[in-house]
Amino acid sequence: MLAARFPSPQTQLLRMPTTVFTIANQKGGVGKTTTAVNLAAALAEQKIHTLLIDLDPQANATSAIGVEKQEGRSLYGPLRGEGNAFAMITPTSIEHLALIPSEEDLAAAEIELASTENYLLRLKTVLAPIRASQDYRAIIIDCPPALGMLSMNSLAAADYLLITLQCEYLALEGLGQILRNVDRLKAAHINDDLQLGGIVMTMFDLRTNLSRQVVDEVKKHLPDKIFKSVIPRTVRLSEAPSFGKTIFAYDRSSPGAAAYKNLADEVIARFGLAKK
Repeated sequence: MLAARFPSPQTQLLRMPTTVFTIANQKGGVGKTTTAVNLAAALAEQKIHTLLIDLDPQANATSAIGVEKQEGRSLYGPLRGEGNAFAMITPTSIEHLALIPSEEDLAAAEIELASTENYLLRLKTVLAPIRASQDYRAIIIDCPPALGMLSMNSLAAADYLLITLQCEYLALEGLGQILRNVDRLKAAHINDDLQLGGIVMTMFDLRTNLSRQVVDEVKKHLPDKIFKSVIPRTVRLSEAPSFGKTIFAYDRSSPGAAAYKNLADEVIARFGLAKK
């Protein structure tokens, strides 16, 4: 269980640079947390050391991965300059996957960070020692459903932004907004290296023309960014978090599990996460 936090000596010899992904969308209910949890689990199943960071005060990713919320175990303290992120890393039941949980106190950071020096770079600073350790090949950050202080810190700390986009037309309006925020961060030299890593289409319903039309619209404007793997709207994906399980632990044979397995394969190939 601790393998994800403490790689073996053999693994240490094969360490590769850490890639940080933030999964964000200012709109709620678009499959953001579902994607963060199941993508992280799918990468871990491929023996890629992965750290999932729950930056949403609602702590849905924490409970969905089967970890109990504990006071003082989130990044709230480190973001305030109290303690360090390493101390917050918690093992999970999934080999090669560790978690930094969330808690309700993290909501206060939305207000408190604004009064600190370099307030948009606090998370980047907090995560720097973890990145330098190269204990993890991938770090996946699950953001709150808003472009507030925590989400902007996440964008400032990431190498790549992954956007979850629900297969509905209203979701397309939010896509432009988050892309404009990425441009602002780069223009202000907060994170010159931030790139749009890809768009994950979620809640796809084969029974409707609308889902296909929305996917086609995104392909038209961002053909090289949309992932081929489309996440279906399924009851099993909705049920799994209530049992504190990933879709792989809950129903490995389901279409949702197959979709996230395929998405992980795409992420590994697109960003070179495979071991060399």
